[in-house]
Amino acid sequence: MTKITIKHLRYFDALARARHFGRAAEASSISQPALSLQVKELEDILGAPLVERGARQISLTVLGEEFALRARDVLRAVDELGALARASTGPLSGRLRLGVIPTVAPYLLPRLMRELTARFPDLDLRPREAVTPKLLRDLGEGRLDLALLALPVSEPSLVEHPLLDEEFLLVRAEAAATHPVPSLEELRTMPLLLLEEGHCFRDQAIAVCKLSPGLTGEIMEGSSLGTLVQMVGAGIGVTLIPEMAATVEGRSAPVALHRLHEPRPSRTIGMVWRRSNPLSDRFTDLAQGLRDTFAA
Repeated sequence: MTKITIKHLRYFDALARARHFGRAAEASSISQPALSLQVKELEDILGAPLVERGARQISLTVLGEEFALRARDVLRAVDELGALARASTGPLSGRLRLGVIPTVAPYLLPRLMRELTARFPDLDLRPREAVTPKLLRDLGEGRLDLALLALPVSEPSLVEHPLLDEEFLLVRAEAAATHPVPSLEELRTMPLLLLEEGHCFRDQAIAVCKLSPGLTGEIMEGSSLGTLVQMVGAGIGVTLIPEMAATVEGRSAPVALHRLHEPRPSRTIGMVWRRSNPLSDRFTDLAQGLRDTFAA
């Protein structure tokens, strides 16, 4: 009798997340017919349907929803068994899935990858960029091993390790370079450009400027820090960016960058992982090493 395999579970998990055979097949790096065949085989083994197939997308049956949750638990346990084996043998090696927030990825990730590649030549680093809520969800579900994001996240099941602190910088049009730097009170009266909802840096900027949630609907938004800086360079308002973005974004448009008045707003960037991960001790050593490197 055919038995359920890890392959069945991984393909069904991909389908349960995507709710679309084509996107699930693409995420799994196989053809759509092959994925469909695996899911159908799984249903035959169970003797009950997991999926309601529609013309454009699929939905899960009641059994399918419950099976998806249990499958994720199994897949997470399997991945942690692999991590346990790696933890018992030498330096970090094999696949390491690293999530990074968009306001860090373009500026810190290249340096981070060089550091990790130099220290751990057998490491297969798999970086992925996403906003904080998605990274935390993927961490909890075992789809990521580590995440690089702004602290704190205040989740008891996760370990947080700070790597660096950085200030927020004010970005104004180049024509305003010699004007006095506004106070935070004055900044609240200016046309402020912020990232779209979902970005933690947006929430931090709103907190820094002590903006009322009711007023944020009138704030102009952009999809990336680069977009915001370009808009400022075109004379549309002002914005805040993290210090690590200054070198790249300050050269991309005719803008002037300024440090704000004391107490200067800042954020802490850190590494986060599941407390239950067998590599937790290794990750602590890794994070401490990176913190020392960034402080040098």
